[in-house]
Amino acid sequence: MKLKFAYILLFLILYFLNGCAPLVRFSSEKAPAEKAGISSSAKGPVYEETEEEAPPLETFTGKASYYANKFHGRKTASGELYDKAEMTAAHRTLPFGTVIKVTNTANNKSVIVRVNDRGPFVRGRVVDLSRAAAEEVDMIRSGVINVEVDVLSYPD
Repeated sequence: MKLKFAYILLFLILYFLNGCAPLVRFSSEKAPAEKAGISSSAKGPVYEETEEEAPPLETFTGKASYYANKFHGRKTASGELYDKAEMTAAHRTLPFGTVIKVTNTANNKSVIVRVNDRGPFVRGRVVDLSRAAAEEVDMIRSGVINVEVDVLSYPD
């Protein structure tokens, strides 16, 4: 009787512990984000430039600004919370999840970001960058810069 109880108890423990394990799916094909040179980490996406860049799907130019610190922690149009340390951006029409490369035309520094919000709603501006992304392209001092935006991938 004790042995039967021990087996049942062991089975229940293993059954519940199995529910705590993360679900991992394997595929022979790379995910679209990996094709664009994006890998994920525990905190969120990390953007890495690849040696061989695919030609952009679309390119446009304009002015870029960046989010003020007061927006940190607020909900974006996509429902995510804005995190000033993440590599994200706002665009008026690109679908959420679109990966874009934003290049400061004055110094040729670029950053790869993911669109997760709507905006900017100021005439002539084409993109709003997160604080971290703005730091990467050295625009904190000027606040608004001329940029070239390359669309690298659209969400599935």
